[in-house]
Amino acid sequence: MIPVAFDYVRPSTVEDAVAALSSAADEAKILAGGQSLLPVLRLRLAAPALLVDLGGLPGLTGVRLDGDALVIGAMTTHAEVASSPLVRQHAPLLAAAAGTVGDRQVRHRGTLGGSLAHADPAADLPAVAAALDAVYAVQGPGGRREIAAGDFSVDLFTTALSPDEVLVEVRLPSTGGWATHYEKFHRMAQAWAIVGVAVAVSRSGGTIGEARVALTNMGPVPHRARAVESALAGAPATAEAVAEACAGVAADTSAVDDLSASADYRRELARVLTTRAVCRALGV
Repeated sequence: MIPVAFDYVRPSTVEDAVAALSSAADEAKILAGGQSLLPVLRLRLAAPALLVDLGGLPGLTGVRLDGDALVIGAMTTHAEVASSPLVRQHAPLLAAAAGTVGDRQVRHRGTLGGSLAHADPAADLPAVAAALDAVYAVQGPGGRREIAAGDFSVDLFTTALSPDEVLVEVRLPSTGGWATHYEKFHRMAQAWAIVGVAVAVSRSGGTIGEARVALTNMGPVPHRARAVESALAGAPATAEAVAEACAGVAADTSAVDDLSASADYRRELARVLTTRAVCRALGV
């Protein structure tokens, strides 16, 4: 299909992008990598009056360290995130998950910020960001502000971003010394995850220290499994203890029935995949 007609601007600064968004009220869409937006436009599931292309903006790409935090520009592609030595060292969970997004073409065009701001519940990276306690820096007419990953996704395809704000960078505390793993189940290589699990655990000898667990596609927003995190903290680093701690991971989720899977199937998948992900992270 052919998209509905729209105006197009390619701003040269973030301030210009914010101004363009402000001028269009709620009738504008941001184009980042376009891997999610362009199919939606072609199907006419979205009909913006204005498309604001961030592709030419300086300063929104790249990876750097800022003290003990890893900072990633919102327009950094999945391929760049997956291959970055800094990301692999300080946020190995994100690097591993970024390497599983879509296919090679998608990873070389799609962007970290675009995926997070699109807020698809089946997308891999929002749950990973939640597990890593990421903080998003956004810029609007009033300047910059920060939003915690846990507060960013508020509903299906809906975020805490205002219509005239731009996500500019993502800040993550270093988890370089942690054991991490991203596990997902999907029907084919390029398909969305039916369920995904992002895990980061610290370990002291034979005991689990702190644990972070977040689920993909178990509700309208990424689900942080706090009860499982508490059950894992202080538990022996054994397969038996992990299985016991992860048994109720789906208890407070909002899994739904759809064409891909039933809610019951998703809940069982969440239990199996969470147990598997923690065990693989720990090497048990």
